[in-house]
Amino acid sequence: VCAQHILQGASADCCGLRVGRGLPQEGPTSASSAKEIVLKPDAKALDAMPHHWIRGNVPLCSCCVVCTQQCGSQPKLCDYRCIWCQKTVHDECMRSSLKNETCDFGEFRNLIIPPSYLTSINQMRKDKKTDYAMLASKLGKQWTPLIILANSRSGTNMGDGLLGEFRILLNPVQVFDVTKTPPIKALQLCTLLPYHSARVLVCGGDGTVGWVLDAIDEMKIKGQEKYIPQVAVLPLGTGNDLSNTLGWGTSYTGEIPVAQVLRNVMEADGIKLDRWKVQVTNKGYYNLRKPKEFTMNNYFSVGPDALMALNFHAHREKAPSLFSSRILNKAVYLFYGTKDCLVQECKDLNKKVELELDGERVELPNLEGIIVLNIGYWGGGCRLWEGMGDETYPLARHDDGLLEVVGVYGSFHCAQIQVKLANPFRIGQAHTVRLILKCSMMPMQVDGEPWAQGPCTVTITHKTHALMLYFSGEQTDDDVSSNSDQEDIKDTE
Repeated sequence: VCAQHILQGASADCCGLRVGRGLPQEGPTSASSAKEIVLKPDAKALDAMPHHWIRGNVPLCSCCVVCTQQCGSQPKLCDYRCIWCQKTVHDECMRSSLKNETCDFGEFRNLIIPPSYLTSINQMRKDKKTDYAMLASKLGKQWTPLIILANSRSGTNMGDGLLGEFRILLNPVQVFDVTKTPPIKALQLCTLLPYHSARVLVCGGDGTVGWVLDAIDEMKIKGQEKYIPQVAVLPLGTGNDLSNTLGWGTSYTGEIPVAQVLRNVMEADGIKLDRWKVQVTNKGYYNLRKPKEFTMNNYFSVGPDALMALNFHAHREKAPSLFSSRILNKAVYLFYGTKDCLVQECKDLNKKVELELDGERVELPNLEGIIVLNIGYWGGGCRLWEGMGDETYPLARHDDGLLEVVGVYGSFHCAQIQVKLANPFRIGQAHTVRLILKCSMMPMQVDGEPWAQGPCTVTITHKTHALMLYFSGEQTDDDVSSNSDQEDIKDTE
């Protein structure tokens, strides 16, 4: 508004325009600087879109595309930035060279849905045409539009800030807050894109990823298989073993810029992930009560790790404001783990349960816990199936239709495994796992969601495959021991 340097103010969510504190936030140039997600039908830019320049607010260390000298070096509103391709140019260079140049959408052109594409789609729908591939051919074979599904409440509300950053770099129509627009609604944007072209970046924890994968399963039920996207993950919060298995790390805290996140998505490779149905049938009730059903992506467990999760969740529900710190959360987990080492609430599990792998009953030693794994990581970064890595064991993959089943002798044994001082008791691999809880209440969990369970039968069977994106550039917690597994996964594609 006043074109002077500001210390405090407001920032536009889509174009990055800023105004100083106390000044009218609509500004005199708001109409010309607004980021249009769809062009008007009579626009002349359907085939060749011009740059959309806004004055000032250029990023630090940005260079002019004409003279290659630094832009925005003065402490006031100066120079220009295109809100689509992010190119910057000096005032003088703009007047001499770039006034009428067309925009190519810059580095992320293969991820952006151009406004002209949406305008053409609207016109085709009015004419009752659905051959969207013809429109996409103009954008090239490398065009893989990206849809952002961010949980604004994840990672101590870090997802909220990410929404604005993605809207600046992409078309705002591609960016959704899943707390306001459920994934099943947001994913309908895929049906306006060419077959098998869309990618989705989920910004949130493993729970948010599971929510999105459930919505994709609903698309399959509706007969929309051709529009199913591949899913990448930007992990927020703690734990996040699924994202770690897929090479995206355990937690994003802003250590790399959002632009680099988009580059990583473009470089990622497509793989498959097994998804499993967990059916819990309570004992008795003459089969009148409907079994509970869960979908498992990571792991199922009964025993001390489920007990720690159950105690943690119970106290967090009573006082959620006290559990906003990652360090405090880990301290609470440590407290309950230490307590269980002394009390041993889950002892003699082998006397309380029967375990069947592919229909064959397994004799169990004196265990306190049983864990059924689908992915390589467990417990916030531990490669449980591998243990210390000093023993031979069958290869584990997350796309082979097999589950890995291990036993633990208690909370102290779990802690030893996590720091590579002990191996788990490897029970075996199976396509179907059946666990019968004969008596008493026991803690159980599926993908970190715990509950107390009475006598029942738990049956785990294969449900479907999910199309995921694996990023090989991220160094996971135990990359050396997992390299052979991941190379084998790629060879199968």
